[in-house]
Amino acid sequence: MPRLLIVEDQPKLLQNLERGLREEGYEVLTASDGEAAYEEASRNLIDAMVLDLMIPKRDGMDVLRGLRADGFNKPVLILTARDEVDSRVEGLDAGADDYLVKPFAFAELVARLRALIRRDVVSRELCFQADDLEMNLVARSVVRGGVEIDLTRREFELLEFLLRNKNSPVTREMIGKEVWKEGAGTLTNTIDVYITLLRKKIEKPDRPALIHTVRGVGYMLKDAG
Repeated sequence: MPRLLIVEDQPKLLQNLERGLREEGYEVLTASDGEAAYEEASRNLIDAMVLDLMIPKRDGMDVLRGLRADGFNKPVLILTARDEVDSRVEGLDAGADDYLVKPFAFAELVARLRALIRRDVVSRELCFQADDLEMNLVARSVVRGGVEIDLTRREFELLEFLLRNKNSPVTREMIGKEVWKEGAGTLTNTIDVYITLLRKKIEKPDRPALIHTVRGVGYMLKDAG
């Protein structure tokens, strides 16, 4: 169930949006001022945010810029009464993904949210990142610190599996089934050799290690720090 954060200071509109989006199958978090919005978006895993600009304590544009600067990368749909072109441009430049002017049709809001979440899912399925390591499945490329890394097909598949399970330990059995398409019984040494080869290619002396051995379990790729 996708989770949304709705930021709106008009109680009646906020209540209607919360009720309507819950009926559409979304889990909904709400905030009625900028400080609460920033806190909710920072501490909760959400799939998209609907953000009013004219809210108390901290205006929506400032909230958006702050979240983007902190690395918040989920879709944001601005919902506001400001319909000037300059305002829309400012919002998009600040990191918004879409812009809907009040008054609006609820059906259009839902459609735009579906499109934003769908686009975000597709993007995440094609690109992976850990620290300064980036993998693009379309380009079949791996880059760390701006330098492209040449991987064999098997090394690429192994790294993709580790990135898909980032920050979670994976066993040799899981690696064998998902990467080699067979059990790990006869592959233990092979898997360990490929992990070593992969480490030599992606690890850098001046950067934190990404691939870690989990004693008694297997391996884990995790973000530095």
